[in-house]
Amino acid sequence: MKNTILLITVIAAAIMELIDTSIVNVALSHMSGNLGSTLEDTSWVITAYAIANIIVIPMTSFLTNKLGRRNYYIGSIIAFTFFSAMCGLASNIWTLVAFRFLQGIGGGALLSVSQAIVFEIFGKEKQGAASALFGIGVFLGPTIGPTLGGFITENYSWPWIFYINIPIGIAVTVSSILLITEPKIKVKVKEVDWTGILLLIIGIGSLQTVLERGETDDWFAANYIIALTVTAVISIIVFIWWELKIPNPVIDLRVLKSKTLTIAAILTFVTGFGLFTSVFLTPVLAQRVLLFPPTITGLILLPGAVLAIFGLMFSASLLKKGVSPLIIISAGFILFIIFNWQMAGMNLNAGPADLAASLIYRALGLALLTVPLTALAVSGLDAKDVPQGAALNNMMRQLGGSFGIAIINTYVANRFGLHRNDLVSNINIYNTNFTERLNKVTQYFLSRGGSAFDAQKKALAVINNSVDRQSFLLSYLDAYLFIGLLFLLAMPLLLLVIKRKKQTAPVVIISDH
Repeated sequence: MKNTILLITVIAAAIMELIDTSIVNVALSHMSGNLGSTLEDTSWVITAYAIANIIVIPMTSFLTNKLGRRNYYIGSIIAFTFFSAMCGLASNIWTLVAFRFLQGIGGGALLSVSQAIVFEIFGKEKQGAASALFGIGVFLGPTIGPTLGGFITENYSWPWIFYINIPIGIAVTVSSILLITEPKIKVKVKEVDWTGILLLIIGIGSLQTVLERGETDDWFAANYIIALTVTAVISIIVFIWWELKIPNPVIDLRVLKSKTLTIAAILTFVTGFGLFTSVFLTPVLAQRVLLFPPTITGLILLPGAVLAIFGLMFSASLLKKGVSPLIIISAGFILFIIFNWQMAGMNLNAGPADLAASLIYRALGLALLTVPLTALAVSGLDAKDVPQGAALNNMMRQLGGSFGIAIINTYVANRFGLHRNDLVSNINIYNTNFTERLNKVTQYFLSRGGSAFDAQKKALAVINNSVDRQSFLLSYLDAYLFIGLLFLLAMPLLLLVIKRKKQTAPVVIISDH
């Protein structure tokens, strides 16, 4: 009974943290209007949280060993809960961004430490089931975030997106205080790698800011983007050199000597790319182009999320029975490619059911990828290197999402310009379809009163909006094809990962992050 409550506690903490990566996606316009800020400034609410997460996740193993797992975990939950409340109380955009960053610092520990505790509860003989169970949280968090955010935004107000964390956070804190203990095997930290910590914060913080803000500020047309890019490159190069040089690094990059971990990390990066970009693209397509309300937009992700739970357990069961991970991961990639192919065929008449049906392929595909990739990431490591390998793998998933959203934003903007130019080139007095539509809409406005000049002006505005809407649709469809192609190109790497393992299912041994 004690272990069951502890299991529910740590998985709830992980899901709570991951939900907050996407819960604000459908509420940005409401925040913008309420706080009197531009949409570009408001998007820093997403950026700040992502930056904090990316910085803290790879440091989790070090911080746990330094502060003690129990103290670090409970302290992180308290910080996450407190700053969630402060986010809801924020009266201006930059106060909200600051509290959101601090919320992300607190949340960074919840994913990896929760993962370690889940595997510790199950033991080595049930690692597949543990991996699947934790995978539910990894998958469900970002997926149901927009659903929950849409419901709260439409029926209440945006601060409740953050207030909802308070009762959960308090319950998780109390349960953690009563149940969480220190791991049996402790690693003493002899020296604190302050240089490595500083380089990591500067390098990853600069890189994440460039990725999140590059498209909004026209990339290298902005001086601060150039400065941060140079800072990121120099800091990361020096960080890698420093961490490989010293005996007690904050992140032990030597674990990447494992070919299995390196390839699995690349595949996890691609999976993160697909997971986060699809969660980002689909709500935008649904609301901006198909004109779905926030609640419906969130709900279209729900059927797939529910089925994914069974997919995760099924993949763990297959691994336990000795089914080759190559088959399971390949099936996951193929299902995700099918999802993108179907989404690339949508049109303006697509309804919620059409999107929900396609999203089932996405959910099942990612469900089949989560367990085997988590297993492969650490299966080739010595027991002492497993915590660091798991932390690096978690970071690669988050980085994949950050790179993905930045790349897709830029790609969609470029494709929008091309598609709009193509469509506008067909709008002229010699195009009978255009002239008939213009006359029909003009007559409609004339029938409602007003001058002929005003009626035609309004008619042209309607047609211009239709062109924009169609251009956005085509751009998003291109983006889905782009993501599907990336997954297709990544598939050959599976042969390199599985080759040495043959038909043996990998054993997951995850201790501390």
